[in-house]
Amino acid sequence: MKLNKYNNLLELFHFQYQIKDKNEIFLQSLKDKELKFSWKKTNDSIQKLSHHISKYISSKDRCLLISENRPEWLISDLAIMLAEGITVPAYTTYTERDYEYLINDCKPSVIIVSDKLQFKKIKNLILKNKFIKAVISFESIEEDKIEITNIKKIFLETSYAEKSLNKINLNRKDIACIIYTSGTQGNPKGVMLSHGGILNNCEGSTELLNEIINHKPKFLTWLPLSHSYEHTVQFVQVAVGAKVYYAESIDKLLKNMIDCSPDIMTAVPRFYQNLYLKISSTFNKTTGIKNILVQSTLNLGKKKFLKQKLSLYEKFINFICENLVRKKIKSQFGGSLKAFISGGGALDYQVGVFLNSIGLPTLQGYGLTETSPVVSCNPINDIRIETVGPPFKGNEVKIADDGEILIKGENVMLGYWNNPIETEKTIKDGWLYTGDVGHFDNGFLKITDRKKDILITPGGDNISPVKIENDLTKIEFIEQALVYGDNKPFLVALLVLSKDKKNIDNNVINNEIEKINNKLTKIEKIKNFIVINKQFSIENGFMTPTLKLKRYKIIQEYKNELEKLYN
Repeated sequence: MKLNKYNNLLELFHFQYQIKDKNEIFLQSLKDKELKFSWKKTNDSIQKLSHHISKYISSKDRCLLISENRPEWLISDLAIMLAEGITVPAYTTYTERDYEYLINDCKPSVIIVSDKLQFKKIKNLILKNKFIKAVISFESIEEDKIEITNIKKIFLETSYAEKSLNKINLNRKDIACIIYTSGTQGNPKGVMLSHGGILNNCEGSTELLNEIINHKPKFLTWLPLSHSYEHTVQFVQVAVGAKVYYAESIDKLLKNMIDCSPDIMTAVPRFYQNLYLKISSTFNKTTGIKNILVQSTLNLGKKKFLKQKLSLYEKFINFICENLVRKKIKSQFGGSLKAFISGGGALDYQVGVFLNSIGLPTLQGYGLTETSPVVSCNPINDIRIETVGPPFKGNEVKIADDGEILIKGENVMLGYWNNPIETEKTIKDGWLYTGDVGHFDNGFLKITDRKKDILITPGGDNISPVKIENDLTKIEFIEQALVYGDNKPFLVALLVLSKDKKNIDNNVINNEIEKINNKLTKIEKIKNFIVINKQFSIENGFMTPTLKLKRYKIIQEYKNELEKLYN
């Protein structure tokens, strides 16, 4: 059965369940090795949890899901659907204030929470809101004032009414989930994604993956499942019958890759930027024959990746590099990696070329929460790193007169929850206005700017701060950077230095910035800067959960310091 024939995501799971070895492990935690679910145990757990949830919800009621990535996440998501509810994923990095906004906006009947730490942030909100009828937890939580049912107890139930997964009353146009945008410009908006939209994404993704992997692929998941990108990836994993490993944490990611040897890993550009800096730093320390091998690997790998012809001698040297350098690098990532897939922001060109040159195929894709989320992605056999690849089948993409990228198709959201005004601003005549600027290059989509992030000079010139920020963070001791200067005579920068490089002299910083300025146009040059001690993080509200800068919040915090740079 083809993905375009399924009515909903439950049918997708049902089809795979029917053809899989029921005892084969499907979901595996790397934090708790005992926490694993076979296909049969997954199916039974979905049925039992759905039976429990059904006692508290009616059709289309919302269920808030607050948890780190773990096997129970997918089980809960599908169980909510089977109970004909709507999943509302929430980031574990949210504060009580964030949850208050979310709960008041979507009014969930059921809340599923992972542990005591997360429960503590929502306890007062549960007590305050009578529309919350039940609370379910993954870990044991002792609480007097609120009744909490542990999911382990539900999984032990023997008396429950089983529902047929392929006969549930859900169609492609029904809401599968409401995913709140991470809010770089203010309060998050609840994006209503349909079963058909996510299935449409799965269709394009499986076509892409069929060129990369064979049967029984292994995935390592670490990007929050509350993010639309990873949320859809979990259904792609179902569609290809994968084995899914849940990472312990971002700090243990490389260790976890060795633990499970994944074929595919999806991540945001920040991960690849850090990887590039780490490997580059190791390469820079090599001497003698090792350094010659490293430089040959980089130069010949880049030449081959950019489809430039290699001489017979270069092919021979590249063969040596493949066996002595690239194979060793691959082994540090588990040895089975077929591709990294980058999404959720722009991948720096230099980073992309570097990773592909050293034998780590890295494909850049593009999308938005509002498009379920993928619009396009580079294919493995024709990676053009300066682009985000050709659009997936079922996507209609066009460029407006002002360069804005417009999307039409089943993958486009149904609208913003409780927000018809913003919906009408974003979707016009069926076209989603992305706010991104780009063009097509031989059928491959190229993103050039973000309309809202563009700085405009007093002379009317447009400048992309993200491009300059990427250049600044390539300086060895600069961890983070924000470029400021909308309608100003010149640009300035806010810099955060690496923890071990806090005492670097301003003259040294200035010299490195000048090297970057030499490659920039006159209006793009950084004329002044300030170093701050406070790192931008999710916890202090300066970054989104997908590690994008909350530009307006940072500027609001440091407005006075930035303005002084113009005196």
